[in-house]
Amino acid sequence: MNIRKIMDEQQIQLTLERIAHEIIERYHQELEEAIFIGIRTRGIYIAQRLQKRISELTGKKFLSGVLDITLYRDDLTQIGPAPLVRSTELPFGQFPSGVSVFLFDDVIFTGRTIRAALDELMDFGRPRAVRCIALIDRNHRELPIQPDIVGKFVLTQLDEIVHVFLKEVDGKDEVLVTPKIKESSQGGEG
Repeated sequence: MNIRKIMDEQQIQLTLERIAHEIIERYHQELEEAIFIGIRTRGIYIAQRLQKRISELTGKKFLSGVLDITLYRDDLTQIGPAPLVRSTELPFGQFPSGVSVFLFDDVIFTGRTIRAALDELMDFGRPRAVRCIALIDRNHRELPIQPDIVGKFVLTQLDEIVHVFLKEVDGKDEVLVTPKIKESSQGGEG
């Protein structure tokens, strides 16, 4: 089995630091009224880490939320008879006027996870803008969706899986690419 380590703990930390600075530089005006939303599961922790760092750098406080896109997936019937649905947690019923959403995920792959997230977000109103930030972009898009900011581009084959491990969930920070053996519940792959 050919396993490739793409990022270790230090590389993830440095990448998130760079992403924080890039968000501030590119979207400083949108940060005046912004909400940071992580896609369940690992996108939550990427959003939290970046929210904390950007708050430290700017002195601003941000609203935050969690999105569970399970019921918005276009492959819901393929993932089993009883998919695990967890809660979406947003600090409002409808988007406040003028708010920009910073949407975080660990891996962008086909674009279908982001499409599902956008569908769910629109059920809460119309934000001023939605900015997509992914730690890893492995390409192979099936939909015309591109992230605004990417931590690292990783060349992969379709028969490989990108596993993102984060301390908050997995007890360690690292990114691995492994051969696809069967459907995996680890990491992002959206």
